[in-house]
Amino acid sequence: MNRDAFPNGQLPGSLELAYLGDTLWDLMVRTRLVRKGGRMRDLHRAAVKQVCAKAQSDALARIEAALTEEESAVVRRARNAKQTPPRNADPGDYHRATALEALVGWLYLNGQTARMDELMNAALPEEK
Repeated sequence: MNRDAFPNGQLPGSLELAYLGDTLWDLMVRTRLVRKGGRMRDLHRAAVKQVCAKAQSDALARIEAALTEEESAVVRRARNAKQTPPRNADPGDYHRATALEALVGWLYLNGQTARMDELMNAALPEEK
């Protein structure tokens, strides 16, 4: 993506990247589930399990060792971004989930969709 499309030629901040990444993560999870097939209720339940903060935190843990320096910096900045987790979410999981979402958003906006797919395939657990 052309950075000139953004104010001052800079990409959005961590929380804006996470906002975009949240939608992309959800789309990837749902696409993967639909390809496997099944009843709608089962697809929905499986999607809900994979898009919650705990599941996203676990997904980040599966790929952290494979991240480049630049990707790790995106994750670190987003994880440390000032935000208030919902009362029903573990704060650590919530911050790590935000970091994963920001990474996905960053990869997408930088046109690194092949890398995004590679990391997300490693991050998403195999469904039985």
